[in-house]
Amino acid sequence: MDSSYKIIQAGDSRSFDGPHPFVDNSDPQGAARVFIGQHAGSAFAAAGPLDACPFIAIELGQECLGEHTGEDGGREGSNVLGLARFRLGSAPPTALVELVRQPQTRPAAIAAARAALTAAGLKVAICGDFPGRIVDRLIRPYLNAALRRLDERLASAQDLDKTLCLGLGYPEGPIALLERTGLAQHHDVTQALYRALGQPAYAPARRAQVAKARQRRAGFN
Repeated sequence: MDSSYKIIQAGDSRSFDGPHPFVDNSDPQGAARVFIGQHAGSAFAAAGPLDACPFIAIELGQECLGEHTGEDGGREGSNVLGLARFRLGSAPPTALVELVRQPQTRPAAIAAARAALTAAGLKVAICGDFPGRIVDRLIRPYLNAALRRLDERLASAQDLDKTLCLGLGYPEGPIALLERTGLAQHHDVTQALYRALGQPAYAPARRAQVAKARQRRAGFN
């Protein structure tokens, strides 16, 4: 199985914004193609036929892989996968990569992509092509709920965090986590999920809306 790959950088990457073995292992003559950066999808669209590649990986933001590959009544899938290295706001990227497959994605392509990522020390979770993938679908309602309970004065921020850390063994409570990594970014992710899914649990909590409004007032998007 050939898991060599060439990286095509198309703008700033949230997954790989600094040195990493996965980037270092890129081979100009690599058989596969990995498109990273905020314009990864556009670079893939302009790349021409790549059917012979062992795998193709496109870095995703909040969008679905199908936006780049098209969909065909649940029969979509080829050698193309989505790639998203999880990071929460301004925190450094984690070792977890959510590798997105479609219903008919080739098993050999999944295996080759997994091998390339794990060889660089990354941990891979395979998921379907859904908004939010695995982590955001699970964690964002929890974070929203914590913010809403704070607004309801169920407890202070310190006591909410302490209770969850002591009771569930979390290393950091949700309020401290969001304040450290960015409430405005939490707003952006939850707003995208709320639009895509229409479920109230994903609607940005008030404190995230306030943080986003302050960011805009300061002249940032």
